[in-house]
Formats: sequence, C-alpha cells, structure tokens
Amino acid sequence: MNWITKIIKAGEKIKTAVRERVTARDLAESPWTSCSCMSGPMLKKDLKANLFVCPSCQKHHRISPKDRFSILFSNNYEIIKTPIPKDDVLGFSDTKSYKDRLKSARKNTGLDCSMVVATGALNKINITAIASEFGFLGASVASAEGEAFLAATQHAIENNNPLVVFTAGGGMRMQEGMISLSQMPRTTLAINELKKNKIPYIVILTDPTAGGITASYAMLGDLHLAEPGATVAFAGKRVIEGTVKEALPIGFQTSEYLRDKGQVDLVVERKDIAKTLETLLSILLKKNTSTIIENEDNESSKLTIQTQQAS
Repeated sequence: MNWITKIIKAGEKIKTAVRERVTARDLAESPWTSCSCMSGPMLKKDLKANLFVCPSCQKHHRISPKDRFSILFSNNYEIIKTPIPKDDVLGFSDTKSYKDRLKSARKNTGLDCSMVVATGALNKINITAIASEFGFLGASVASAEGEAFLAATQHAIENNNPLVVFTAGGGMRMQEGMISLSQMPRTTLAINELKKNKIPYIVILTDPTAGGITASYAMLGDLHLAEPGATVAFAGKRVIEGTVKEALPIGFQTSEYLRDKGQVDLVVERKDIAKTLETLLSILLKKNTSTIIENEDNESSKLTIQTQQAS
C-alpha cells in the first residue's frame, strides 16, 4: 500500500466518523423517528401519543422507566430512592474504564443505575413497581440494581403492596464479575420473602429480557405477562443454533412462543397492561366487587367476587 492509498483511506475513515457523529446528534435532536418495519418517518410526539407502539406493524418500542410509570399510573406516581453502592470495586477496565462507562450512562440517562423503583395506584390498589432503562449499559444488572430490587421488595412487604416488575436487559453486568452474578440468588431470596408474606409478585416481560435476568427474577413470578413480540431468552439464538447444529423454530424466543409453550400466561398490548393488572390484582387481593373475564372464544362471562373492600 503506497502513501497515496493510505491518505485516501485515512480520509474515508475521518469522513465516516464525522458522518456517524453528526447522524447520532441529529437523530437525538430531530422531531422525526422511524420503525424497523420501514413504514416511513413518523413524528416522535405521534409515536409517544400511541404509547411508543408503531401504528403500522404494532412493534412495541423500548421505553424509559419514566414513560413506563406514566403509562401504568396515568402520570401519578412517586419514585423511591434506592441505595447506590461504591462504584467499580474491582477496578475493571477494557477499552474504557468501568467508572467512565458509569459516568457516561448516568449523564445520558439522568439515572444512578438502570433499575428504577416507583409506587402508585391502580383503582385504589397500591403497587410497588420496578422498570429498567435499556439505555443504561443495556439495563444489565449489577450491585446497584440488586440493591434497587431489594429496596423495592422491602417497600412492598412493609406496605403490603403487590410487586410488579417490568423486566428488560441483557443479563448480569460483566464489569462486576461475581458481584453481579450474586444478584441472581439475592433477588431470588427477596422474591421468596414476598411469597412468605403472601404478597403477589407479577412479572411483565418486555423487549429484550435475556441472560441472568431470565435465569432469576424474570421467571419467578406468580403470573407472567409479556408485551407482544418481546425477545425473552437466556442465550442468543445464534449461540443455540451453533451449539445444537440445527435451525430453530420460527418465532423462537418471542413472547408469543413462550405463551404457546406455557412459560407466559398472557401476551398483553401496552395499552391494556394497566387494566389487565387491575383485573388480576382485584382477583388475587379480593379488593373489587366485580370483574369481567373474557374467554378465548370472545364470549364474556361475569365473575362476581363478594368481598368487603379493604379500607
């Protein structure tokens, strides 16, 4: 390779880097967005008005904990502050130090960790809820997320609130090694305490839920709901295909596939989640006087629950 070719290639690399940087900034500031179905551009405000669901293909886009709680509690909720352990106790560094990655994630999301805890009410049923921000290091779970989960569990027990968890994330965070992996048994033990206290634990699987999240608190619910088309997995599809040396079924690792195989109870559209939770919790807690249950054949039957509503 002569010096002219080297200069040309270096110039192309610079142009590509500048183009990518400008594109990322423009995308963040632009009022327009798009969907993977390639249906054309749409206004971000219109997508938000449709609960971040594509009107063409019905894809449920990833949303922030703030938007999740706003939809669930109709903008009436309170964030619960959770403990933040010391950063980077292992001194981990790859191409970038873990401390710098945390600093960048906090700056970009405005959050201290990827897991956010809130409390609100559905038809006078007080709920403790957890949601994760995928933009914070892929919503991976580390010590701070484990503390947030335990704080949410403790709040639910102390206030006799059902705990509702919206799962998302790629699994345990590699930068914290065994500290991260230890959050799997910690969250499992916390869920056992909920069960001892007879407090409902409901999981809502969102896209994507994977790795150690799936292998721990995501699949330990009393009931499992899922948003349409969500990827729910432990290992990736390509890893499994490479291991078993055969093609996997169509739709493998989607919420609909898991429902058909008995691992998910209901696949529920985002717009219906609050109402579905209200119905399920009314039955579990015996707090409302009547509930409508719709059968699979679309015939409706009325189940009257004769209970005295808790004061």
